[in-house]
Formats: sequence, structure tokens, C-alpha cells
Amino acid sequence: MRILCIAILFAAPAFAATCESLAGLKLPNATISLAESRASGPFTPPVGRVVPGLPAFCRVAGTLKPSADSDIRFEVWLPPAAAWNGKFQGLGNGGYAGSIAFPSLIDAIFHNYATASTDTGHQDSGTSAQWALNHPEKIIDFGYRAIHETAVAAKALIHAFYGEDPKHSYFNSCSNGGRQALMEAQRYPGDYEGIVAGAPANNWTHLLSSAASGVKAMLSEPGSYLPPVKLPAVQAAALAQCDALDGVKDGIIENPLACHFDPSVLLCKGDESDACLTVHQLSSLNTVYGGLTDSKGHQLLPGLSPGGEADPNNWSSWVTGASPEKSQMFLYGTQFFKNMLYSKPDWDFRSFDADRDTKLADDRLAGILNSTNPDLTAFQKRGGKLLMYHGWSDAAIPAANAVQYFDDVTKKMGAANTGSFARLYMVPGMGHCTGGSGASAFGQLSTPDGDRFHSLDAALEAWVENGTAPAEIVATKYKTPDRSAVLRTHPLCPWPRTARYKGTGSTDDAANFVCAVQ
Repeated sequence: MRILCIAILFAAPAFAATCESLAGLKLPNATISLAESRASGPFTPPVGRVVPGLPAFCRVAGTLKPSADSDIRFEVWLPPAAAWNGKFQGLGNGGYAGSIAFPSLIDAIFHNYATASTDTGHQDSGTSAQWALNHPEKIIDFGYRAIHETAVAAKALIHAFYGEDPKHSYFNSCSNGGRQALMEAQRYPGDYEGIVAGAPANNWTHLLSSAASGVKAMLSEPGSYLPPVKLPAVQAAALAQCDALDGVKDGIIENPLACHFDPSVLLCKGDESDACLTVHQLSSLNTVYGGLTDSKGHQLLPGLSPGGEADPNNWSSWVTGASPEKSQMFLYGTQFFKNMLYSKPDWDFRSFDADRDTKLADDRLAGILNSTNPDLTAFQKRGGKLLMYHGWSDAAIPAANAVQYFDDVTKKMGAANTGSFARLYMVPGMGHCTGGSGASAFGQLSTPDGDRFHSLDAALEAWVENGTAPAEIVATKYKTPDRSAVLRTHPLCPWPRTARYKGTGSTDDAANFVCAVQ
């Protein structure tokens, strides 16, 4: 009976392939290792917990070898023809990648997409770059080749399985995945017609140089380390200066670029306490806020924005860590220089020099890892649409970097031209890709409320498929993790507009704000 059910579920037109026959499909530089039909029911991914009630799908796994040193593992999941929504969704990776994004594959199948993910050519934790040591081809795979090759293979499998190409192809990811998203738009504009790029780490060489600079400032001199216990005082001081700039005092800075926070108010006047900073701690904090600068004072990457320092899993994870040398900033920064740039596992962060090391990183790796090209003409001409977003309280990647890149695109292509295919949404109070004190839930597919969408996915698909350009996106803050009750809603405005309170009504209701240029 089970075999019969699977056969019925995967019934397809005569010109389409069966799931199992995909194992014999010949693809360039590819080997298919698994092609199996899975009936609906519980599914246990190779990594993670069992998922109850997953719909039926065809699971294909394989390996891509575009170079002699490549070992790019990928999976393509295909809903039955009767359930398929006709669309393909490519998925990205966080950090240094190293694993297939099974949670995202599962979510895509629940929404009836054909979908694909890759480990980008290595198997490791997302905070380790040891795989890159003396492996330049693997760095290329990580930089851009694996995501593209996976898209090509996935589309071939989709065509073979359904007997037709996807009607629309989308890519959606955050962090390093946001870098991958912009890389696709810049380098391979034909892969996807709709792209969501969240918190993009697109200026990779400068981002990791900035991490090394911050680590050196905080750890190279005794007494310079900023302990997490002092973060509440830092955030309180920032909010005291800038919270009410948008017309409402709600514990969130709407637009930190309009905030000229002076942390010197935190300098200890007497004995040190958790409510103040020493001279050395204040210097470290100013380095983090100031970003990466060269010896002439030119900014090479913006610094972090004020306002979310004490939010859970934010600065205490990324910037300070629980203790010295335990921060994500330390891990990512040292891993990059040890394994990607210098191939010296004993490289010492104390030797970092912004002029020398950033230039060398650019010379050797920017062409492989950075997706900073503002010329998106090819992507626009083929009808591509791009939505970017970034949380203002992101402690991993400076939010102002997204603004800088979007402004570069606007200068290169013109404001009206850019507006015809691209939008940037800055999210007040949101941390790295999610969370934080602000309204930061806007990732689930949903129907629009008038001309306002509650989902970037839905807004992007309406733009690509119907020509409906998005305006505001309504973000939600829930009271509980199960999202059973809403705490507040807030509008996300297309940059450079930001939300401003009308002056009447609840400040927890998005309807009581307007989008305007400050």
C-alpha cells in the first residue's frame, strides 16, 4: 500500500522523469548519490530534530566538482507535480557555511517550492574556516561558485522531474547568505529573477578586517576589554540621547544615522562600576562604533549602530563574548586571517595593521569573496527584482554597510532607475537577521493588507509576478515564541524613508506611523 501511495503522489506527465530515475541524470561536473521518493510523514534530517508531518517530496542529493579540489555537496527537494507551486527557491548559508540548510529546505517544502541548498564545498561548523587553509579552489567555491553551480544543477533536475522549467526562481538568505544573494545578482544575473538579501556580509574582506581591528582594540591592552555586564549602561545612554528622535520614546532608535551618540557620558568619574566605562573601555567602544579606518582616518567600513547593545544574544555574543576571546567577532576575524588570507594557523591578532592587512585582503580575495559591485544593469535588464533588509541593531554586520551599498547602487544607476527594481528596508531594533527589541518578524508568506505586506517574500513575488512594487512592509513583534499574541506592529519603509509617529493612537500599531524622509 505504501509503495502504491508514493506512486500516486509522484504521478507525473509522460515526458517527466520519476524521482528514482533522477539518479541516472547526467549533469556537468556532478554525481547524483541519492534520489528517493518520500511519502508524507515524519522526516529526520541528517542534522536536527525529527519533523512531523512533512509533505511528500522527491529528495535528491549529490556532489559537484567544478575543480579538482572541489567537493560541493548539495540537495534538491522536489514536491509532487500536483503540489508544486511552479517556483524554485534557492537557499544560502550563514557564517563560513559548511552544512546544508535543512531547516530552510523543510520550510520551502511546506510552502510547495522546489528548493536547493549546498554546503558550499566543505563540511565544518559555521564559525570555522580551517577548511580554507591552503585550499584556494575551496575558497572560490565558498565565494561564489557553489551557489551558482547548485542553481544550475537544481534547474536541470527540476526540468527533468516536472518536464518544464520553473516559472519563477527566487533566492532568499541572510548574513553570508545576503552576500551570496548579492553575488548572484552581480555575477550570475540569470540564475534568479527575485532576490531577498538580508544583512549582507558583501564587503567580506573589510568586514573581517573590521573584526580583527575590534578584537585588537578590545584585547591587546590590559583593561581595554568591555565586559558584557556594562552593556545595559551603554544601551541606556544611547537611548537617552536618541530614542525620541522619531517622535516616540519606545526603547528603539528608528534611524541611528540621525543619532549622534556621544558615549563619553559613560566615562567613570570616580570608582569603576557597571554603570560607567574606564578610559580604555571607552576607547574600545569608540572603535566598535567608528568602524574600520586606515591610518589617514578614512573609513573602510562603517561601525555598529547604537541602540541594541544589551539585547539578548546581540553584543554579548558578537562583540564582547562571555569573556575575552569568546566573542563571535574574535572567532570570525582570527579564522579569516589564519586560514583564508595568510595560511598561518599561528597568526596573532595583535599584529593586525589596518592599512597593510586590509589592502592585502582586498588584493588577494576581494574579487572572490566581495559582492560590492553597484552595477546591477544585467540583473535589472532581465527583469530582476531585489529586496534588501538589515536590522539597525545588528552586532555582527554594520547596518550602515547595507545603506552604503544601496546608496552606491543608486549613484551608479540613478535613483529612478534603482527604484524600478530594488528596495532597501532598514529594521529598527532588529539584531542579526532576527530578534532584538524591535518588530522583526516579516519572513512568512502572507497576503497583503491593502498596499502593505507582512512578508518580504510575498512582496517580492507580487513584484516579480504581478509588477506590484512594494511600499511599506509591516513587521511584527510577538509576545511569546509561539506567536500566539501580538505585542506591536511597525512599518518598515523603503530607504531613505523612515517611520515617524503621527502623534495620535497607539505607538504599538503600524497604522499610526507614516513613512517620510527625515
